[in-house]
Amino acid sequence: MKNTTLCYIEKDGAYLMLHRTKKENDGNHNKWIGVGGHCEENESPDECIRREVLEETGLVLHQLSYRGLVTFVSDLYEGEYMHIFTSTVFSGLISACDEGELLWVQKTQVPSLPIWEGDRIFLNLLAENAPFFSLKLVYTGSILNCAILNGISLDFRQNSRDFL
Repeated sequence: MKNTTLCYIEKDGAYLMLHRTKKENDGNHNKWIGVGGHCEENESPDECIRREVLEETGLVLHQLSYRGLVTFVSDLYEGEYMHIFTSTVFSGLISACDEGELLWVQKTQVPSLPIWEGDRIFLNLLAENAPFFSLKLVYTGSILNCAILNGISLDFRQNSRDFL
C-alpha cells in the first residue's frame, strides 16, 4: 500500500481545488481534488503535504489539521492510505501547477464538480468538523461499492444527499 496526502486549503469559504487535466495516464484525469501527492521514503505525512502543497501551488502551510485516514481499495490501482489535512493558515502566491488548473471554489459548489463518489463522504465529514476519522473506500473501476466509516458500513447510496 502506498501512502499519499491530500489537503483542503480554505479561504473565505472556498477550497483551493485542483482540476486534474495535464498529466497523461492520470487516474484522476478531469476530476477536481484537493492538493497533495505521494509520500517519499522516510517522509512523514505532514512533511509530505507541506512539500506537495509548496510544489503544486507555491503556498507555504503554517498550520495543519490532520483530519483523517482514507484507505482506498481498487481493482485498477494499487491500494492506498491517504492522509487528509485541512489548512487555513498559509502564505505565498499561487503559482502554475503542472498537474492541472488551481481554482478557489466555494465549498458549497464543490459537490457539483466532477469528483470521486467517495470524496463526497470525506468532504461531508470535513464540513461537519467531524473528529479524526478512518474511512475505507472500495472501488470497482470508478464505481464506489463499499464505504466503511470508523468500522461501520455506510449506506451511502440510499442516503446520498447526506454526502453531498
